Amino acid sequence: MKKQLIVGFLAGAFATAAGVSLADERGAPDWTDVEQFAVLPDGVRFPEGITANPATGEIYAGTFDFGPNANKLIRFDKHGHIAAQRDFGGTPLLGLEFDAAHNKVFILNFGGSKVQRIAADFTSTTAVEDIATLPSIGPPSPRSVPNPDGSSDTITFGAAKAAPNGMVFDLAGNLYVSDSFQGAIFRIDNAKTCAPPCLVTTVSHDPLLATAGFPPFGANGLALNGDQTVLFIANTGDNHVLQMNVASKALTVFAESVHGADGLLFDTKSGLLWAAANQADELVALNSKGRVVARAGEFQGIAHDGTPRGLLFPASMVVVGEHMYVTNLALPLTPAVGDEPEEDVTRWTIARFKVPKR
Repeated sequence: MKKQLIVGFLAGAFATAAGVSLADERGAPDWTDVEQFAVLPDGVRFPEGITANPATGEIYAGTFDFGPNANKLIRFDKHGHIAAQRDFGGTPLLGLEFDAAHNKVFILNFGGSKVQRIAADFTSTTAVEDIATLPSIGPPSPRSVPNPDGSSDTITFGAAKAAPNGMVFDLAGNLYVSDSFQGAIFRIDNAKTCAPPCLVTTVSHDPLLATAGFPPFGANGLALNGDQTVLFIANTGDNHVLQMNVASKALTVFAESVHGADGLLFDTKSGLLWAAANQADELVALNSKGRVVARAGEFQGIAHDGTPRGLLFPASMVVVGEHMYVTNLALPLTPAVGDEPEEDVTRWTIARFKVPKR
């Protein structure tokens, strides 16, 4: 399934005691190693969404599983120990966001096409509140793709199921939500305080937000830049990171060839946009020109306890203090048996690394 990257600058001479190597004079990316932070409970698989309470250091992860009674929202303490679990049954979960003002965790319920929330100090019986249901608006219009010889190909999209995947709050409390199948970006105004069911507005319904590629998810991770003028959008199947002008809604390609672009995170301290390249088993940091200037992790095999070492299908990330925390989704995608390392995983993990200072 994967095209594993061979990175020349991973020679031992670049490794430091802290696991961070500095960029060389030719502008080679920094490299940061990762470590295991937490292991999911036995039998709980495929952690995807992640968020955190910066005040307590607690980390929240949701699972993207399709088995009966399989999905959980898990709360870890700052040491990686399990503090609580909330059962979501057979309903897969994707993006998570934290509302510090009201001490709530927002949840994208992929199975129900819903935006939900729950108290951040939840227990196994805490009620889950429905905020909104994404509308069915159908696929976007066909996309014309130019060829080098002057001809063009036309991609026609057909998926019509609402598929909420990534979300991000702006400073005003409005919530942007991506839809991977309908090729759309939605917004819920005043999502932290609106009375459910909250109004969902279509911000963009564009063929650039859909995909006919692999993995079969279009618009995915979302991030806003520091001054809130640009919304970055990962298109997983197209290996793109897109940028949308928040004022004009104009949509363009920001970066190409991010292999399986998934979760996004904008680091306001450095001005770098981090992207999870799930098919390359790494995270990359992009500068304002879309150039890779730092990388984190690689797949280093399966440990004796069945956990992945390093990163394996990283999906989403969050920063708390000096660390970035990453979900190792480790989800097999191809029908062939025995061709993916994800098939060998028996325990799933959250990884972390120290964010490089620039």
